[in-house]
This record gives sequence, structure tokens and C-alpha cells, in this order.
Amino acid sequence: MVCHNNANVSFFYNLSKKSISDTWRPKDVVVVSLGLLVCAFVIFANILVMLAIFINRRFHYPIYYLLGNLAAADLFSGISYLYLMFHTGPWTSKLSIHGWFVRQGLIDTSLTASVINLMAIALERHQTIFTMQLHSKMTNHRVVLLIVGIWLIAIVLGLVPSMGWSCVCNLQQCSNMAPLYSRSYLVFWAVLNLLTFTVMVAVYTRIFIYVRRKSHRMSQHTSQAKHKETVVNLMKTVVMILGCFVVCWTPGLVLLLLDGLCESCDVLTYEKFFLVLAECNSFMNPIIYSYRDKDMRDTFKRILCFPCVGSQQEGEHSGAHFNTLEQEVLSESDGTQHDNSVKPPLKRPL
Repeated sequence: MVCHNNANVSFFYNLSKKSISDTWRPKDVVVVSLGLLVCAFVIFANILVMLAIFINRRFHYPIYYLLGNLAAADLFSGISYLYLMFHTGPWTSKLSIHGWFVRQGLIDTSLTASVINLMAIALERHQTIFTMQLHSKMTNHRVVLLIVGIWLIAIVLGLVPSMGWSCVCNLQQCSNMAPLYSRSYLVFWAVLNLLTFTVMVAVYTRIFIYVRRKSHRMSQHTSQAKHKETVVNLMKTVVMILGCFVVCWTPGLVLLLLDGLCESCDVLTYEKFFLVLAECNSFMNPIIYSYRDKDMRDTFKRILCFPCVGSQQEGEHSGAHFNTLEQEVLSESDGTQHDNSVKPPLKRPL
């Protein structure tokens, strides 16, 4: 077996159907320009989300720490794509094999971190909602360990190709979309992520069926009805995040699967389009938060325009929101303070 560790990247690209242009074509300039613009917005938006979760004590719960970690994964994705933009097109030929693996490994790591984080969020929601709680009783220490574990797994999986699962020593296994990656690795990676998507969809489907069956029991009590609405609204937000992720990433993963299984399939025609679609997912979550969560939206305003809205925010309560169950319970208590028979608890067993 002959290994081509000293060959340049162009050698592997020439063996595949993917070519490296010598000059900057108008198409390349447009793709890189749009990519840089999207990367800038992705980085800015996800830093904003992380700051909002950090400074607003209403978000200091396990579910929001995991959503903050998802924002960190999206931030890392934006940085990874930014690195890609400066090492693509004619610049690709200047990369060493190690540099090429770094470029691809960054993207793989960011996707893996997002997928595992979404799985952790799904399991956290499953554990809490089956008792109709809003927030998990998981300690901060366990949340930190979980987040560290997510990133360790993501980094290891991102390093797998550079540690030997590549086609450097087996040229017949080289793929078209990623000329230094082995086809078997692309199949493994795509199937693993698609199976994870399927499991998450199954978990959320089970949760919604459960919530629907329990809804009629809660409608008899105002406080429980508010509790149910709070839980369901948070669920809708999380499912929207998952849905956007699946829609944006599934086409690219299917394309990778085809590249790994079908040598004659024309996968390069749609590669750049699906790459842009996957990149756009990284700025969808901040938009979803702004649309679904008034507290998050108000916190964004405080960060972006503190001098003009800071004093106004001090005297405001944001009302009944899906992420502030305590506020809703206090509001309900104020309306029934003369009725000793109605004392809505934070948690009512089903």
C-alpha cells in the first residue's frame, strides 16, 4: 500500500471529478462574497444570543445553557466557514494535506457539535415535559460536564479523517465532493447524522403525543393551563430549531451519502448550493429566538441599544412568556390572592 502523504492537494483533486480553478471566476467571487457576508452575520448573531443568555438571569436554566451551547456551535460554524472562504477557489491548490484536513475538520466538528447538542436538548425536553415541568433539575455541574462531553466527541469525530480514515493511502476510495476523504467515511458520517435526525424527530413526536393526551386534564385549572401553554410554547421553539436544522442539513448529508455510494452520480452540480443552505442554518436560530421569545428579544435590544432602552427595561415586566413560568405563577397568584383554595404551585404532579 502506497501512501501519498507528500502529495499536494491538486494531486487528489485531479484524480476526482472536482477541479481547482487557476483564476478567480465571477462565480467564485460571488460565492466567496456572499459567504463572507453570511459568516459575519452568523458570528454576530450567535455572539448576541450567548450574551443574552449570560446576562439575563431568566435564562439561567439547563435548557437555555444547552441552547447557548448550540449558539456556540453555530458561532464555531461561522468561524469555520470564514476560514473556508479564505481557503477556497484558487487558494485551495496552495493548501497542504494537513491544511486541507484542518479546513474540513473545522466544518465537521461544528456540525457534529450541533447535532449532539440538539440530541441533548431533545433528551432534556423528554425528561422534563413527561412530568410537565418547564426546567430540568439537572445541576449546573452536570450541564457543564455534558457540554464538555459534547465538544470532546465533536472534536474527536472531526479529527477522524486526519487520523487515518482517508484515501491518502487508497486512491480508489477518494470521493468527489471531498477528494481526500474516503467514501466509506462519508457514508458513515452521513448515515450517523441522518439516523440522529430520525431519533430526534421520533423523540419530539412522542413528546407531542404525550402533551396532547395530558392537555384535557390541565384545562380545568387556570394555573395548569398556563403551565401547559408555557411548556408547549417552549417545545414549539425547540422543534422549530430542530426543523430548520434538519431542512438545511439533510440535503447536503444525502448528497454526501450519494457521493460515498455512487461513483457515477453527479453530486458536484448541487454542492455549492447545499453548502450555502447548510451555512444559512447557523443564523436561523437567533431569528427564531427573536420571533418566539419576547424576553430574548428584549435582551437583544438591551445589548444593542442599552442607552436608549436600558432605563425603560428596568421597570418593565415582559408578561406571560413561554420561558418565565415563575412570572406566570406569580401573576396567577396576584389574581387569586383572596382565594385560599387556589394556590398554583410551580410544579403540579400529573
